[in-house]
Amino acid sequence: MMVDTLEDFEQIILFAWIDLNTGQHPDLALAFHVPNGGHRNPQTGAHLKRLGVRPGVPDILLPVARQGFHGLVIELKRTAGGRISEHQKRWLERFQNQNWRAVVCHGADEAIEIIKSYLDI
Repeated sequence: MMVDTLEDFEQIILFAWIDLNTGQHPDLALAFHVPNGGHRNPQTGAHLKRLGVRPGVPDILLPVARQGFHGLVIELKRTAGGRISEHQKRWLERFQNQNWRAVVCHGADEAIEIIKSYLDI
């Protein structure tokens, strides 16, 4: 298994939990990761930009309407020391303005608790 960063490790834990619990909570099957981050060579970066990749898009989307929101987006950071960029702040605000719950979580455990609370499980 390839793990590039501590954030990758947290996300692997989160999606392992999602996969283990999807049978009991089918809405979890709609959760997905947006692979925007990471270091790429300039040619690949330019190609992805032409394809519509946008800096700062949150890591995880759960397009399930609950609690008066259209869905949940999570910017996942490592448990200690992770900071959000200005691009990430703007994207979270954009989602909030569109009536999505948009949060920053530090670690898989916090993200799991947010998802459980959001889905009332």
